[in-house]
Amino acid sequence: MRIAVDTGGTFTDCIFVRGGRLEILKVLSQPKNPAAAIAGAVGKCLSTVGIARTEPLDLVCGTTVGTNALLERRGGRVTLVTTEGFEDVLEIGRQARPKLYDFFVEKPQPLVPPERRLGARERLAADGSVVTALAKAEVRRIARLVRKTGADTVAVCFLFSFRDPEHEWRVAAALRRAGYLVSVSYEILPEFREFERTSTTVINAYLAPVMSGYLGETQRWAQEMPHATGRRTATEIRVRVMQSNGGIISAKAASSEPVRTILSGPAGGVIGAQYAARLSGFENVITFDMGGTSTDVALAGGGLGTTNESTVAGLPVAVPMLEIHTVGAGGGSIARFDRGGALRVGPESAGADPGPICYGRGEKPTVTDAHAVLGHFGDRGLLGGEFPLDIQRARRLMEKQRGAFRSIEEFASGILEVANAVMEKAIRVISIERGHDPRDYVLVAFGGAGGLHACDLASSLEMRGVLLPRFPGALSALGILRADVVKDVSRTVLLRVESARDSRDRLRRLFRPLEQEGIRSLHKEGFRDSEIGMERWLDLRYVGQAYELSVAAAGDFVAAFHATHERRYGYADRARAVEMVNVRCRVTGRTEKPALPRVARAAQPERPTGRGEIRCLFAGRARGAKWIERDGLHAGHRFAGPAVITEYSATTLVPPGWTARVDAYGQIFLSPAARRRTGAR
Repeated sequence: MRIAVDTGGTFTDCIFVRGGRLEILKVLSQPKNPAAAIAGAVGKCLSTVGIARTEPLDLVCGTTVGTNALLERRGGRVTLVTTEGFEDVLEIGRQARPKLYDFFVEKPQPLVPPERRLGARERLAADGSVVTALAKAEVRRIARLVRKTGADTVAVCFLFSFRDPEHEWRVAAALRRAGYLVSVSYEILPEFREFERTSTTVINAYLAPVMSGYLGETQRWAQEMPHATGRRTATEIRVRVMQSNGGIISAKAASSEPVRTILSGPAGGVIGAQYAARLSGFENVITFDMGGTSTDVALAGGGLGTTNESTVAGLPVAVPMLEIHTVGAGGGSIARFDRGGALRVGPESAGADPGPICYGRGEKPTVTDAHAVLGHFGDRGLLGGEFPLDIQRARRLMEKQRGAFRSIEEFASGILEVANAVMEKAIRVISIERGHDPRDYVLVAFGGAGGLHACDLASSLEMRGVLLPRFPGALSALGILRADVVKDVSRTVLLRVESARDSRDRLRRLFRPLEQEGIRSLHKEGFRDSEIGMERWLDLRYVGQAYELSVAAAGDFVAAFHATHERRYGYADRARAVEMVNVRCRVTGRTEKPALPRVARAAQPERPTGRGEIRCLFAGRARGAKWIERDGLHAGHRFAGPAVITEYSATTLVPPGWTARVDAYGQIFLSPAARRRTGAR
């Protein structure tokens, strides 16, 4: 049996297969003890499902533990050991800065202060030859200095160690014997560019104590769970973790390389959204995941975009990650007035504790409260009625905090408009600013709050429509459940390429150790050779350029590079020499993937199951809206807005002028009234 759990800032979602059917449940997250929320979700799952005592159970987790620790600066006490003379690489950084013309811009403070940056007397040349050997006495000296810094975790990153890691390994071995958590740059990112490699290694070290504690507690709980429940459960629970690259890894690997999990939860959502879109026949989609704390958007045009040049909390992270853009706007985002009296929403969130006002404990108005007072949830509450809402409490407290707005309803509508503006800007960043026209895309809306805002956003951007997947409030968990085990391996080579044909033998030699490393890793995960797939990529650039483009290492990859360069930058210089910078190998262990079943066809397509009408506000106007229960919808059902679609994990608004159509898989496509496409943006 396989269970996937996605821990968000407000809710923890659990999805599992029972009798061939996918089932979901949600529990409130526990930000101070994330593992306890997982225990609660899985315990609730196992209390309803008995499995054979000898049947193993796979638990796959998506988590924001690493992300939050980095954003809130709650990681470990890190000491950096680097080549003498390069202690300030983190401080110097790059010429680029967030605001180019701001003389007073504040750069993010390094995770390691100057007093904990240690220089080792060793040096390699750019070709890997030894300039200054690392003496045994120097290793002992470094160990003594590390002890004096009071560190609990250490990052080791030497100049040009991607050519020869011997010096790094010797220092790391001594520090590990002394009991430290050690992150070694050659193991984390064996590539050139000292600043990015050092930053990534330091972030890994910074997160290691936090993730080790979280995953250690999760694994301890997992081993005790079979004995703690009174039902027949598995004797073995194997824990895996979602990575930022869209694959999963073992809990042990995630503990040692937590930097690979920074976008863990959002990556699962992108995987799930792409699967849902393809079921409904859409390739060009923008994914829109609005949860309780934040909103994540990504563009998928026939495939998932990845990058090795991400920035998180203002710090460079150079491991492979899906291209996801995150903004601080979610259902729990708090509304406030700034010093000038302007209404602001987010990034501060009420989270699960205390939560929105209507949850019964919060006292500050949130996006969820705005929807509640506008009638968008009716009077039934959330989670199919399991989670009641105190709407009158929300009205009372919002009345006291509405400022210059003339009514609570006007205040609530303003909150939604501001939140929509923040999220619309995020979609523009990943589409228009990168040369993609959102009018050619469908918005895949999910997350507990995604359906509440999707039609307004799609209308503003003139998109083709909105796809509402099955289980929208737990789609990230579904994506995690469908993810493969992935090992990304890379090396910097810096070689000139004459032609693809002349480079084939050289490429085989370069890729062989990477392939072997990846295959060994998956063998440890229990995969057979027949279950392992391989992708090979090259980072290429014109000689003299500073940055490179990735192309598949197949066929005439030089011609592919020229074409990619022309598509990206508008020109290609086919007479210019090409340089191979990095070789990359993605080794994949294929997992069993649950599939969404087809749903029955509707006997009366024009009459979907509903509970009559409710009164709610759309764009400031009170209207009667159909109250549609999604569980009663079948393939072929059609209806027009205004309507509210309610289900266990989410609520969706269908505004006036929009129509809904249910496809063969029970997914709902929402489309606006026909309009003339304009060239205005």
